Amino acid sequence: MLFHSTRGKDSNKTFEEVLMQGLAQDGGLFIPDYWPEVNINDLRSCDNFIDVAKHIVPLFTDSSFDRAEVNKILDKTWHDFEKKDYINIFNINETVSILELFHGPTAAFKDFGLQLAAAFFNKTLQTQNKTAIVLGATSGDTGPAAIDACKEFDLIKSFILIPEGNMSEIQRKQMTTVDKNNVYPILASGSFDDCQDIVKKGFNERTFLKDDQYLLAINSINWVRIVGQICYYFYVSLKINKLSEPLNFSVPTGNFGNVFACYAASKMGMPLSKIVVAVNSNDILDRFFRNNDYSKNEVNETISPSMDISIASNFERLLYDFYLNRDAEMCSKLYSRFPENSIHIDQSIWSKSSELFLSYSSDDISTYKCMQYYFNKYNYVMDPHTAVAADAVRSLKDALVSKTVILSTAHPAKFPTALSNASLHTDMPNKLSAVLNKKEKAEKLSTNDNSIFEYIKTNN
Repeated sequence: MLFHSTRGKDSNKTFEEVLMQGLAQDGGLFIPDYWPEVNINDLRSCDNFIDVAKHIVPLFTDSSFDRAEVNKILDKTWHDFEKKDYINIFNINETVSILELFHGPTAAFKDFGLQLAAAFFNKTLQTQNKTAIVLGATSGDTGPAAIDACKEFDLIKSFILIPEGNMSEIQRKQMTTVDKNNVYPILASGSFDDCQDIVKKGFNERTFLKDDQYLLAINSINWVRIVGQICYYFYVSLKINKLSEPLNFSVPTGNFGNVFACYAASKMGMPLSKIVVAVNSNDILDRFFRNNDYSKNEVNETISPSMDISIASNFERLLYDFYLNRDAEMCSKLYSRFPENSIHIDQSIWSKSSELFLSYSSDDISTYKCMQYYFNKYNYVMDPHTAVAADAVRSLKDALVSKTVILSTAHPAKFPTALSNASLHTDMPNKLSAVLNKKEKAEKLSTNDNSIFEYIKTNN
């Protein structure tokens, strides 16, 4: 299995090269040369998440690691989950269930993908006798999960940019209270987009790196994060109906990685009816799936901050694979003019959307009402991101045939203000309450000069 870019000019890459490179040299995103097929009958004999992962992950890694080596890594990859099963399924009624993905150490679904990526990062660095820097920006959950996943690996130093504004105190303190010599949280002036611009500049210039050092991408453009998420889609399908019938999945999404992982699982053999693409008022994805309009707007701050984006990075993978039938030249052409020019595709191609996708945009008022509805009717407290996906299911229920799974991507206690505004309460897990009383340690730096890069260089 080798990998290539969605824009066609970076190809024949091994798994290890894709892992360590992150973004393709031509600006595109890596994707496997073909979709490997999972043996569903073999999966049905599995009784735990790790065994499922051992059937899926090696399908992507064989260009760099033998299966025995990968299985050894997987035995130790996912750690500090409070559920032995890693996930929890809460049945709302006969047709709707909630998949809780927040039982990892940072109480967010991103623990799955980032712990897998970190394990392979460390293995490669050990083999090559090199070190690495993680550079990333966070809108809430990516930063804590990246820091936690990498903090025990001395070969990796993490520099995470924390933007001003719309992030809960708990999310911030999950990053600023980690007492490790290889963790460097940065309180950066400016918005999330400003921080992302700094990260992109860092990956382009790399002036702060040593000669034998990698710069690692930890956001969802890194293919290995997608692989970690593919695993739980297969696992929940196994748990619900032994992969015997197609399910609907309602996915709260910003950068589209979680949606694309669901799509990828279906390409590999997981039975799938519909994917509900659920977004907040930052609705670039809903506008595309409803009106063939993929155009960048200003970001609105909402009560579901992890979804406050203007461009969905992983959407390029879906456009390339599903709509353009892997036409890299056309994909490159569309993105060479974007975001200055909106992306609109031929109507006959866009009409494929209804085969697999539904979409819905929920504003803050609707999100609050949905949180209250599920508590009053089912005694279930959900975070605002999950509520966006749940609101979509309520609104689209007549279009959904067969059982629907709502992805719950973060513990509700991470968003106390939103809960309070909805007149709701939930007990806070110890792993979250513990950070509130710890001393914060972070550097305040500007996104308007080179101070962030100078800080990284000084501490490298």
